[in-house]
Amino acid sequence: MNRFERAATGALVLLPLQAALAQDDTPVRSLGVVVVNGSQPTSLPTQIPTTFESITGREIAEKINATDAEDALKYMPSLLVRKRYIGDYNHAVLSTRASGTGNSARSMVFADGVLLSNLLGNGASFTPRWGLVTPEEIERVDVLYGPFSAAYAGNSVGAVVDYVTRMPKAFEAHAKVGVFTQPFELYGVDDTYSGWQASASLGDRAGAWSWWLNLNRLDSEGQPQTFATRTVAQGTAGSTATPVSGAVPGLNGREQPWYLLGSGTQYHTVQDHLKAKLAYDLAPDMRASYTLGYWHNDSDGRSQSWLRDGAGTPVYAGPINIGGLDYTGSTALGASDFPLTKDGLEHLMHSLSIKQRSRGVFDWEIAASLYDYRRDLQRRSTTVQPGSRDGGAGTITDQSGTGWNTLALKGIWRPVAEHTVNFGVQQDRFALRSKVDATDDWIAGSAGTPISSFEGNTRLRSLYAQDAWGFAPGWKTVLGLRAERWDAWGGRTVGTTGSFDHADRSETDLSPKAALAYELSEAWVLKGSVGRAVRYPTVSELYQGGINSTGQIVNNDPDLAPEKSWTGELSAEWSAGTQRLRATLFHEDTRDALFSQTNTTVTPNVTNIQNVDRVRTNGIELAFLADDFAWRGFDLQASVTYADSRTLENAKFPASEGKLQPRVPLWRATLLATWRPVDALSLSFGARYGSEQYGTLDNADRNGFAYQAFSKYFTTDLRALWRIDRQWSAAFGIDNLNNYQYWNFHPYPQRTYSAELRYDL
Repeated sequence: MNRFERAATGALVLLPLQAALAQDDTPVRSLGVVVVNGSQPTSLPTQIPTTFESITGREIAEKINATDAEDALKYMPSLLVRKRYIGDYNHAVLSTRASGTGNSARSMVFADGVLLSNLLGNGASFTPRWGLVTPEEIERVDVLYGPFSAAYAGNSVGAVVDYVTRMPKAFEAHAKVGVFTQPFELYGVDDTYSGWQASASLGDRAGAWSWWLNLNRLDSEGQPQTFATRTVAQGTAGSTATPVSGAVPGLNGREQPWYLLGSGTQYHTVQDHLKAKLAYDLAPDMRASYTLGYWHNDSDGRSQSWLRDGAGTPVYAGPINIGGLDYTGSTALGASDFPLTKDGLEHLMHSLSIKQRSRGVFDWEIAASLYDYRRDLQRRSTTVQPGSRDGGAGTITDQSGTGWNTLALKGIWRPVAEHTVNFGVQQDRFALRSKVDATDDWIAGSAGTPISSFEGNTRLRSLYAQDAWGFAPGWKTVLGLRAERWDAWGGRTVGTTGSFDHADRSETDLSPKAALAYELSEAWVLKGSVGRAVRYPTVSELYQGGINSTGQIVNNDPDLAPEKSWTGELSAEWSAGTQRLRATLFHEDTRDALFSQTNTTVTPNVTNIQNVDRVRTNGIELAFLADDFAWRGFDLQASVTYADSRTLENAKFPASEGKLQPRVPLWRATLLATWRPVDALSLSFGARYGSEQYGTLDNADRNGFAYQAFSKYFTTDLRALWRIDRQWSAAFGIDNLNNYQYWNFHPYPQRTYSAELRYDL
């Protein structure tokens, strides 16, 4: 049984292209339209003839070393998740065709239609809440590329990802335990970091009731992520400071000589996950569902100095001398070079929905969700080591009260065959609360003197309609329009020298969408899509800043304009039997793109989030997929993406014009091959490649293989899965088999070994 036939697993199904257009959840690909059945329905609008990719939970378990939910996307065309270590909870950002890992707000991630994307901000620290989904509960992952559905906000400009999780049809039970280890050697670090993971799931259906419960614990040691540095140019010739040894010489991203003095942000993180789902069938075609998600994270961030004085004692503070150069005053060592941190997070997710799926003339849905930062604290030492290990002065950053909620009313009207109208009303509201206080004891003390704070709210109210019409044999068109009203209010930035209350703002926009598909023959389909997307500034971009000594606000701009993008793609798709080949030309033109940059046209220069006048991306994506390719039992999928993404106009930073967009490489490629020599054993080999890239708009950081730089990469992975019997299976994997050392500001993991044992009843 291959991926195109097994409807019972929720896989995509290829049928003759002249087949009748399917209902929303029927497993048919017709005129480039993909819709899925035999399992939980996706929340994505699969009736749109545009690029749509999918992977099933069964395929993930067999082919991918998946320790976190984001690993399911590892071999998807053009996608990259910046996962720095197993359990990365605050920097694992999704990158898409025309957006780098610094643009988290240009994609949307859902679980069963519930928003997991952290659209409170844009950047590495606003990662989707991957921890609310575990690999074991995934039934399928669906990806819609581009802003071609009127049902989604402009944040969908890159891609929309939906994790479809399990809901049982009969009693089932699952359990898994896994271990992993990573020998790591870089600069002055030579150590091994390990961890383990365990999960258990239960589910059942009795009459109109069904339920599902998933528990998971992850205990992970990650490699160091940051390093204390001093450039050679910062030192002055002299001999008054303490001579030290152990500094590691190197070149930074701009090819300037520097010294690396020690490591930091080496996390030990323990995460607990609980997912409870309850559903009741009010009628044969109507279901009420409730989901509770609980995620708890405790993390210790450690740092270590490599420097030693003449007696061999570690040096953490004070003036130092390296190779005849003194580092004193502002360049002397301080607490910020080797900080210690403790994060304590407890987040809750609720969702409630009532859906009618009659497949008749009219269906509807009401859905609401709430994501709550019930507790969100980071404690940080401001006292130098080794004394700070037992306490001492520090700061507490508290984001309790932060979160978002959503409400949607959706309808589906089918006036005649091959004619479906989707429409709806939505509201998404985001609230960010962040304050920093001093404390006498950074480990367990209470908040003391306020240092800074910021807060604010945004809201997006939307009305949309989308008409999918098979207007002639072999033809289908989709026309949509999204109307949006965005509001920002309650913005306040507070510092030790003053405070600012920001003016309320509102914006109104229309975003049209269109798609067309033509069945050239039974094997070939041509598809074209175009859509406008408006990506509004997030609360953090508007209000997260500070106030300098003169009482002026810095780092943020409450008057930022929204990004406005036009995106288009043209695809040719061939399918025959179990094979599918797709070629897609894509184009994106963005005005007022939001980036952190330095305005060099004013004195003094200002560095903060600014609007870049125009960024354009042209590219091509090739994707191939086949089961039983070349011989029975051999599956192959591969993709190649070329994306020429450049800053065309930037009046505030002219040096960036004509340069590549940060963190978007010209070339990306993936490959995943699986061989089953016998039914009980599968062997998988994966590879991923990305060409040279940059972290700055002017592409001045030419040395990608350094801390704070962005490098090319080529990694390979292995996985072996042995099905011991009907219930038991075991797997062994190696990620980064070739031990490639590569960077995305922080170092990625090196060769990592994993093993797991799983039981399924």
